[in-house]
Amino acid sequence: MAVNKDNASQIWHDWFMTDAFEVEKRLYGVFRLLPHDPRCKLCHSPFQGFGGKVLGALFGRKQSNLNPNFCNICEAFAQKFPGGAEVEMSMLFADVRGSTALSERMTPGEFTKLINRFYIGATHAIAEEDGLVEKLAGDAVAAFWGAGFAGVDYVIRTIHAAQKIARVMHTQNIPVGIGVHAGVAYFGAMGSAGGLIDISAIGEEVNTAARIASKAAAGEIIVSEAVLARTEIDSTDLEARYLELKGISEPVLVRVMHA
Repeated sequence: MAVNKDNASQIWHDWFMTDAFEVEKRLYGVFRLLPHDPRCKLCHSPFQGFGGKVLGALFGRKQSNLNPNFCNICEAFAQKFPGGAEVEMSMLFADVRGSTALSERMTPGEFTKLINRFYIGATHAIAEEDGLVEKLAGDAVAAFWGAGFAGVDYVIRTIHAAQKIARVMHTQNIPVGIGVHAGVAYFGAMGSAGGLIDISAIGEEVNTAARIASKAAAGEIIVSEAVLARTEIDSTDLEARYLELKGISEPVLVRVMHA
């Protein structure tokens, strides 16, 4: 499909949900295997090391001068065709629990190293399951999955990523709580014309995912009923819990998992 401003929304929808960008998807699978971080938020091309040199020489991909989260190719596309579409997705939010207390007991350098270990462990787990890291902010990581780039089993892959994160954080003694949700959200390129642009997802379901994650204690993975409805997970032996969430009048039924 030729890309123009009239069909940009359809392109964003197809990229997230179908096989419209089959070539780019194959490249994405290759890019994420090349060393090393940091990487483009959209296509996973590495900016540094051997991988960065190879992609720079072969494809002209390099870290954007305007936005360090993207390569120059993906940023150019997002700036030329801003917008997005409502898509089905699964969402993962992970937060370090008690980070304020931890920072008070550590030197700034020690706390920074802990947060970096959290970022590295979480982003590696997300990349292994073909997720899209939406943000690294403070003591939190957010990521999204869609059928177009993670496959039809994208929801269960979100669960697998959550379990991997929980296992890694347990071995490193980092207290992390995780929430997983699924639903429809708006995904695409957002930002001002001619300025910085971001690839993100917004909407009530995204807010719900973040609120679910905020209720997870260290070592817990809280999953919504929407997630279970989209998978074949047997929830019989999972702890059921009702959560009071901001903006939702009735208690929300969730299940609690562990790594």
